[in-house]
Amino acid sequence: MEAFKQHTGLVGPVDRVNVDTDAIIPKQFLKRIERSGFGQFLFYEWRFDLNGNTIPEFSLNLPRYQGASVLISRANFGCGSSREHAPWAIQDYGFKVVIAPSFADIFYNNCFKNGILPIKLSEEQVEELFQRTAAKEGYKLTVDLENKKITDDQGLSIDFDLDEHRRQFLLLGLDDIGLTLQHEDKIAAYEAAHKARLAYK
Repeated sequence: MEAFKQHTGLVGPVDRVNVDTDAIIPKQFLKRIERSGFGQFLFYEWRFDLNGNTIPEFSLNLPRYQGASVLISRANFGCGSSREHAPWAIQDYGFKVVIAPSFADIFYNNCFKNGILPIKLSEEQVEELFQRTAAKEGYKLTVDLENKKITDDQGLSIDFDLDEHRRQFLLLGLDDIGLTLQHEDKIAAYEAAHKARLAYK
């Protein structure tokens, strides 16, 4: 997993509360067995009509938000069923950061396991980001994980909180397997000792 320290990216808004995982990646696309390729189906039923035509008024379909890598949304983002495909789709689409007032717990945890930084801000702070995004085409944010700070080029500066264990997880680019492999020498020593004990018996 790629280490995350600082990211500057175009902001893409999805101005809806209770964005559930079925909206993020609809169930008909869960048949794929690989982890890649889900980005094309992100928010599929909001981005496309029943004939597969683009719905031009959906925010992420607007030309000004093409290439966005910082997603902002409203409260309870990622609610619904606990499908890991949801962060896979968000990441594959190109988002590295998701900012919202609150997240569903399982989705929030899955983000860290897939190299995505979910940031919780107050309703007022998120509203300000929506207003700034709407007011300036090409609006970008810089997210500094090392210093837990969000800034823009217009003087905005917001501190955010994050559990230190999760912060280190992303700073070091570790998933669960990578975290385990940090102790590979100790695991190998234990396995060798265990094997020796069994052979002695």
